[in-house]
Amino acid sequence: MFGTTRKIANRVKRVWSGTLPDHVIGVSWSADGRFLAAAASTGPVTVFDAKAGTGDRTFAGHGYGTLALAWSPTASVLATAGKDRRVRLWESNGREVASLETNAKWVEHLAWHPNGSKLAAASGRTVHLWTAAGQLLEDLADHASTIADLAWKPKSDTLAALIYGGVMLWTVRPDAPPTFRQFPWKGSPLRMTWSPNGTMLAHGNQDSTVHFWYAETAEELQMWGYAMKVRELSWDATSRYLATGGGPVVCIWDCRGTGPQGSKPQMLDGHAEDAPLAAVQFQHRGHLLASAGTDGRVCVWQPQNKKQPLLGSTDEGPEATCLAWSPDDKLLAVGYESGDLAVFNVA
Repeated sequence: MFGTTRKIANRVKRVWSGTLPDHVIGVSWSADGRFLAAAASTGPVTVFDAKAGTGDRTFAGHGYGTLALAWSPTASVLATAGKDRRVRLWESNGREVASLETNAKWVEHLAWHPNGSKLAAASGRTVHLWTAAGQLLEDLADHASTIADLAWKPKSDTLAALIYGGVMLWTVRPDAPPTFRQFPWKGSPLRMTWSPNGTMLAHGNQDSTVHFWYAETAEELQMWGYAMKVRELSWDATSRYLATGGGPVVCIWDCRGTGPQGSKPQMLDGHAEDAPLAAVQFQHRGHLLASAGTDGRVCVWQPQNKKQPLLGSTDEGPEATCLAWSPDDKLLAVGYESGDLAVFNVA
């Protein structure tokens, strides 16, 4: 086991706290870092002043429950989705600017195009594509199963849809119908993430494995040995390291050269042995990694420091559900099963 908080000067400090009506399903920072949005499972969405935690505004969100939220990467527009078959677009003051209906009862996943020009939403077996203003562009339908996740390839017009049986890669063209290719894989994938340079795609799976794809060649690798199914994935800014959950220990794979297959991951042990991870995330541009567990503990790691990788942590508390770094990488927001929300500074 690596070091503990008793052996180091803890550099994770709470800045402010908030409360939602029910457990927090997601948190998202506005592109300028001024606002932090958090959604409760029962539907309400609250927008906080990100620095002070004051002046919060709560709006209804979605009847029967909110399932996803995401700020536009280029504007102060918040997209939310939920169990009322709708995607809704909101201004930061809580004014609803669009209500977009889908063809399924639940809308589970949202993905803004990297330049903010388009919004994708997964509704059952269909991907709906809208402009940033809410005008329908395309319905990418007839996927073989319910879509488990969505992710735009960085700096491109290619959208990946994760389904049972592999990955569908849709390339959206302004002057022609969308085209697609498939990465076939016999299994049940759960979550995916592109490397920042767009060369690799990784997905965590129901069978306690992580699968890697090289985007240009469709060459594939698979890593196994996890304690449970893998939903927690995050690339570092250099596209060299992939952090994964799948148990109480953070595993970091070195993906340089020919990839991680046959190598041994770095393992960061800072959570209770019986507490699986709920989320892992590298900073957007920095080298630090945050992990949150079902033990309620939040750990911040500097993985390149092999002798003392743990930079700081919080005490155990309510079960954590999600986390997100602020755009400037200075603040860390964490949501909890209890409905609590906390923002930490990493000095």
